Amino acid sequence: MIARLRGTLLEKHPNQAVVEAGGVGYDVTIAVPTYTRLPDVGSEVNLRVHTHVREDALLLYGFLLQEEKLLFEKLIGVSGIGPKLAITVLSGLSAPELTTAIRRGEVERLVRIPGVGKKTAERLVLELRDKLPSPPSEDAPPPAAAFDAIGQDVLSALLNLGCARPAAETAVKKAKAAPGAPSDFEPLFRRALEMLR
Repeated sequence: MIARLRGTLLEKHPNQAVVEAGGVGYDVTIAVPTYTRLPDVGSEVNLRVHTHVREDALLLYGFLLQEEKLLFEKLIGVSGIGPKLAITVLSGLSAPELTTAIRRGEVERLVRIPGVGKKTAERLVLELRDKLPSPPSEDAPPPAAAFDAIGQDVLSALLNLGCARPAAETAVKKAKAAPGAPSDFEPLFRRALEMLR
């Protein structure tokens, strides 16, 4: 199964990206939030991929952020929701807004998404309410600025080493902002580690 796809972005549309990797152009279905964060055509892109196999097709769904991929996989686990509707749902609300709406049982907000009727919205709430992280409280600090895919991986690696999240996020930001900042995982990870010292 294809889990990651790194290559040159050949085309981008609000619901589709074509990525060339190893001489092959992969047609990847994406949600609008992913489209808005994609680099310019001709740039390198690194997508997290969910491979959906059907009898008549092998379909790729791409995400820049791990939390969006995880949310997509939770959505398609709900009875009656296929990958196409899950992408529509992720296009209708950002991942944090969607999580909050489901956790709080805001059915009226969910039915505003095209293709989501009242029964589907109620099923989303019923099946996912306890499987999603709690929405941030009103006095919680705002979420940190989103990193690109490599930055997310470096942050994840630092957290796995036991670094505190605020220090790890600051180290990644400094490493990426430094002159001549590396764009590959390993050198960026080493640079971020140095920033922690």
